[in-house]
Amino acid sequence: MGLLDKMKSAVNVVSGGGAKVSIEFPMQTVFPGEPVQVRVTAMSSGGEVKSNGIFVDLVGVETVTGSDKVTCPRCKNQWSDPINKRHEAVKQSYPVAPAFVLGPGETRVFDAQVQIPGGSPPSFNGSSARFEWTIRGRLEAFGNDPDSGFQALRVGAK
Repeated sequence: MGLLDKMKSAVNVVSGGGAKVSIEFPMQTVFPGEPVQVRVTAMSSGGEVKSNGIFVDLVGVETVTGSDKVTCPRCKNQWSDPINKRHEAVKQSYPVAPAFVLGPGETRVFDAQVQIPGGSPPSFNGSSARFEWTIRGRLEAFGNDPDSGFQALRVGAK
């Protein structure tokens, strides 16, 4: 392995570019407490990738926006104070596969079931509040984990 190859390998570790990861899941509405079938595909971008496993990450985020009327206690002046609050209400990681080595140019597919936690709020988008669910597939490795990127998941009320 030449110096240029070593540098390219180091860049892939830092950037997560050693592998490409994709996730497939149902496009219809899913419900809390019910299993959701997912498929995570990991493909080496060229070199060998030592993985600590495959994971599916599920995140539910509540966002509240609007404004609050504020009054100065001394001078009694009033103004609107913008509100923009974001809270990760659910953040869960599901192991899908144990540690493995992805060979140069190799592709592996992993099927699993994950479950939206029971009692979780459904997806909604109101005028001043919303609750959004996202899901991603991730290959855990040294450096930056290659992942599919978070994608919207529609969760319904049960």
